[in-house]
Amino acid sequence: MKKNIFLIFVLLFFAMSIVKADNDEKKYITGRVKENSPKIDGKLNDIAWDLVEWSNDFVQREPYDGKLPSQKTAFKILYDENNIYVAIMAFDTQPDSINKRIEHKDNMDGDQVGVQFDSYNDNLTAFSFMVSAAGVKSDFVISNDGENEDFDWNPIWDVKTSINEEGWIAEMKIPLSQLRFNGNEEQLWGLNVGRVFYRKGELDLWAPIPQDSPGWVSDFGELHGIEKIKPQKEISISPYVVGKIERFEKEEGNPFQTGKRSELAFGFDSKIGITNNLTLDLTVNPDFGQVEADPSEVNLTAFETYFSEKRPFFIEGRNIMNYSLLPGDGDMSSENLFYSRRIGRTPHYYPDTESDEYVNMPDNTTILGAVKLTGKTKNGWSIGVLESITNKEEAEIDNAGSRRFETVEPFTNYFLGRLQKDINEGNTSIGGIFTATNRNIDSDELLFLHKEAYTGGVDFRHQWKDKTYFFNFKGIFSHVIGDPEAILNTQTSSARYFQRPDASYLSVDSSRTSLSGTGGALQIGKMGNGHFKYAAFLNWKSPGLELNDMGYLRSTDNIMQIFWMQYRIWEPFSIFRSINVNFNQWSGWNFGGTNVFNGANINFHMQFKNYWSFGMGLNPDFGSISASSLRGGPSFKESGNFGMWTNLRTDDRKDVNLSFGSFTLWGFEDQVEIRNFWAGINYKPFDAFSLRFSPSISNRQSDLQYVATESIMGDNRYLLASINQKTLSMSIRINLNLTPDFSVQYYGQPFVAAGKYSNFKRVTNPIADKYNDRFHIFNDNEISYNVNDEIYNIDENSNGSVDYSIENPNFNMLQFRSNLVARWEYKPGSILYVVWSQGKSDYYSNGNFAFSDVNNLIDIYPHNIFLVKLSYRFGV
Repeated sequence: MKKNIFLIFVLLFFAMSIVKADNDEKKYITGRVKENSPKIDGKLNDIAWDLVEWSNDFVQREPYDGKLPSQKTAFKILYDENNIYVAIMAFDTQPDSINKRIEHKDNMDGDQVGVQFDSYNDNLTAFSFMVSAAGVKSDFVISNDGENEDFDWNPIWDVKTSINEEGWIAEMKIPLSQLRFNGNEEQLWGLNVGRVFYRKGELDLWAPIPQDSPGWVSDFGELHGIEKIKPQKEISISPYVVGKIERFEKEEGNPFQTGKRSELAFGFDSKIGITNNLTLDLTVNPDFGQVEADPSEVNLTAFETYFSEKRPFFIEGRNIMNYSLLPGDGDMSSENLFYSRRIGRTPHYYPDTESDEYVNMPDNTTILGAVKLTGKTKNGWSIGVLESITNKEEAEIDNAGSRRFETVEPFTNYFLGRLQKDINEGNTSIGGIFTATNRNIDSDELLFLHKEAYTGGVDFRHQWKDKTYFFNFKGIFSHVIGDPEAILNTQTSSARYFQRPDASYLSVDSSRTSLSGTGGALQIGKMGNGHFKYAAFLNWKSPGLELNDMGYLRSTDNIMQIFWMQYRIWEPFSIFRSINVNFNQWSGWNFGGTNVFNGANINFHMQFKNYWSFGMGLNPDFGSISASSLRGGPSFKESGNFGMWTNLRTDDRKDVNLSFGSFTLWGFEDQVEIRNFWAGINYKPFDAFSLRFSPSISNRQSDLQYVATESIMGDNRYLLASINQKTLSMSIRINLNLTPDFSVQYYGQPFVAAGKYSNFKRVTNPIADKYNDRFHIFNDNEISYNVNDEIYNIDENSNGSVDYSIENPNFNMLQFRSNLVARWEYKPGSILYVVWSQGKSDYYSNGNFAFSDVNNLIDIYPHNIFLVKLSYRFGV
């Protein structure tokens, strides 16, 4: 194993080649406005604009890299002691064809222009300000030379647009308090200006960034002429008030389910510039009531589902706090030392109650306050610090009018510190991270939780040959402390299963009061300057690693090797605009040295000259030795499979565009078969309105779905069954954007799922070479169903005596979730929300799927939440 990994890295070094073309440095010289600064009205008729010249030497990036643009674009930049002013003239010989669709902020459509400032002048970071022809704004921060884009950054700035017989105009005013720069008397900033010419799917740039460039900000031009400006500290406070009314089904006899509930809450958010480069965000009693609900799902795996963060306080500036173990998308790349949804989560504990008792359980843990310090110093230090405190939560329990309280979540402190230093002109960085979770556990019921949990890591990144090649290293550790019950739960959890009887290199110690682990990743490859990109990865997580107090971790005890290669054609030819082809190969071992999985993937994506696109992928899996299939039992040998996915999308510039996709998986030896089909219909009948309907249906049939573990005379029985699972989901999104500052959005998702179990079986030899030797299927003399009690009785030796029983695992799940949100930004940074959220759910257990269940959702009593939130920003 080690030889193969070493050879991959050696071959990569020998394969490196240099194909970097030198570009002339672009420069723009701005001028200072001493009086009569431009009025932001989109007209450009202020005399101040005569102080500087137009710059109009743009080039295409897409689709014809380096060619002249289809239409002319020009810009001017001015400044005074408080603001930067930008004028962009997007000439168009067919002004009636300018696309001015109105979307909500950061979701622009149609013709667009924008400016990006590398005011740190670090060749890595840029502040981006974009606007569509309809006046819709988008702002975001670029970091790591284009690797990350943070659209949750929300600066305060002004822009107006207008259309005339020559094209359209964007006029911007960007306060210096929203930018980060040093205090030098003479400033030198990186600069780029861009335009999206919508009709032709064209991207034009002032400073050329070739399609095969390994970076983005490092290719910017230069902005000269800014002198004697002072870094300005942003100070703002936004108090808010929230009124909420809930209506739900009344439950007779339950004093907590009266059918109605209401509350009024107050709080504030604040943003304080500690220095020009460092910003302190503070929130007290934060409200997240307008956040869209998570999508419905049925999780039959051993692992926790990962949900993306949607709360504004935690997502703004998260790039510096992100510390993922692997890049890319998917389950493995979601593993991270920081998973902000741990803060304010649903309480860990649910009280044990008698049948005649009722519980008033808090939905989430109250966040008393949180503070966040983020920024980048003039010396190249990126800083991220987060401190948050959540309240002790109690459940109220009623027994015939007598009340008692039980603690369900302890008072908890969460801390994160992140540092990263850029050196060698941004080609090299070193950094580290540390997190701490500390719980004040004062109740025996909560001794299963860690009292203290610490994680940390160091990272190193280096790029060379004009950033063509890269090498990354990350090393992490964890240490958790708690009662023996807590550490026993950690050892036997689904992330590690130390109790596996065949894992001779692992053992459970019920007396332990702490557990430690390590992990890390090595990455090396080529990411630019040519049609080929490739990379090799090595990732490891020791069995004792634990990140789930403040991070997200699915599983441990693995060493994984990945190789990725891409060939890309970006120049249009024949019927194609572009083609990408990717190849992936991976293998994994556990810490006992066993090869536990091997797989590969080849996929391609192409866009045609008619703006349609098509993609397809093939995924051979060569089988695995699963440590989680039997939920703590011995490892189970799973047969391989072959998967295929496809997707087709029509021209998304049109008023109506369609998308279709499928995923099909065939298991070897008929172990599993999955068929999933989805579609999307996007309808934009006029500029201010869009509707998207996205139905999907899937059918999963598996012979080896885990059911239960039962014990007979101290001997465990691991029970599996065949499952036929069908799922139907239909999401609907409606956007009505009356102005760039006032929008009404609706999201709804009916969801129906059913699972029917059959062919119950017990595991006999989990790693037998022959598939059918791994289990025994119960015959009619060994298993029977009790309709009244809804249980299966199992008599293994057919002697007429029941050895053990299992509950009927069949399920039918019906859910409907929706949000209707009206948002009005009546003043920059001051917002009024009016929200109606509705949820419906039902559950039963016949396991039969029926399309009519979608109609049955209508009859389910809804849980309605009506919310009004008003915030007002005071800025200094």
